[in-house]
Amino acid sequence: MSTQSTGSTKLEIGVETFGDITVDAKDKLLPHGQVLRNVVAEGRLAEASGLDFFGVGEHHRDDFAISAPEVVLGALSQVTERIRLGSAVTVLSSDDPVRVYERFATLDGLSGGRAEIIAGRGSFVESFPLFGYNLTDYETLFEEKLELLARLRHGEPVSWSGQTRTALEEQQVYPLLESSELRTWVGVGGSPESVIRAARHGLPLFLAIIGGQPAAFEPLVNLYHKALDSFGKPDQPVAAHFHGLVADSDEEALELLWPHYQRAMNRLGAERGWPPVSKMRLQAAMGPDGAMLAGSPDTVAQKIARFAQMLGLSRVDMKYSNGTLPHEVMMHSIELLGTVVKPRVHELLAQ
Repeated sequence: MSTQSTGSTKLEIGVETFGDITVDAKDKLLPHGQVLRNVVAEGRLAEASGLDFFGVGEHHRDDFAISAPEVVLGALSQVTERIRLGSAVTVLSSDDPVRVYERFATLDGLSGGRAEIIAGRGSFVESFPLFGYNLTDYETLFEEKLELLARLRHGEPVSWSGQTRTALEEQQVYPLLESSELRTWVGVGGSPESVIRAARHGLPLFLAIIGGQPAAFEPLVNLYHKALDSFGKPDQPVAAHFHGLVADSDEEALELLWPHYQRAMNRLGAERGWPPVSKMRLQAAMGPDGAMLAGSPDTVAQKIARFAQMLGLSRVDMKYSNGTLPHEVMMHSIELLGTVVKPRVHELLAQ
């Protein structure tokens, strides 16, 4: 099966954050608690602006405030009514699938059925030593835990055995769901093996497109649909995550992003052995074929519509937090994405 146009359906648009530690008007880093309170305000605005999903990532390092996504989402469930709430991502390899299910089933109950899990490996490995896991077991941990979570998501008694935890024999896990299943995506960064694994479990696919050209992911989407068919699974939706910022103009977006993008990427580069980042690299990412959804509302809308059609996406999420980018700038970006960009994307797809 090839990728299909989303023109006949309403593409969902959501936002995500890792609770990046931001700066105030004096360029001073905010305390973690204030960042968490700001994230709740950002989630409320996302709903008020008409967006479809609000996701929070899990990290265990000093430049991100969110290490317990379900707690933040639980707070949001009580001050929102419609928007779907989920992780982006849950680092499943270093967690326990039973506890993941319990926490998100609790969120699902609190929110009236709005909870989602995006389960992945994450792009950082700090959680492995923190929770007592060995990185040499990286593949086995994710494979077995995803298999168990895929069974648990239906809310029915589960039997399972493997190497990474004690076996379960017709074990009922609580709380019970009010719906038929807990929506669970598999987040993948671009490996064919990960795409095939998601298809084997019959789980929807969430692409993490954080660099390069989104067109490079089209073969993976085609592989996913073919794998679903070969495993005898019903077709599933495909969504994608991009980084971005909506501003009043392309020029303003570049100038707002650059100092915070530079700070974050150079810190990460120092940890991973990358050279210092250049402004030209950011400009390329913001270009027509680049993976960053950054610019004026029309620029961002054009890119979302094109990428959604190219990859046959059912939802596009924008990570609106970018390093130390201030809260007020992010709030404006969220509002523009929901009130201006989203309607324009639907117009473009309808055409």
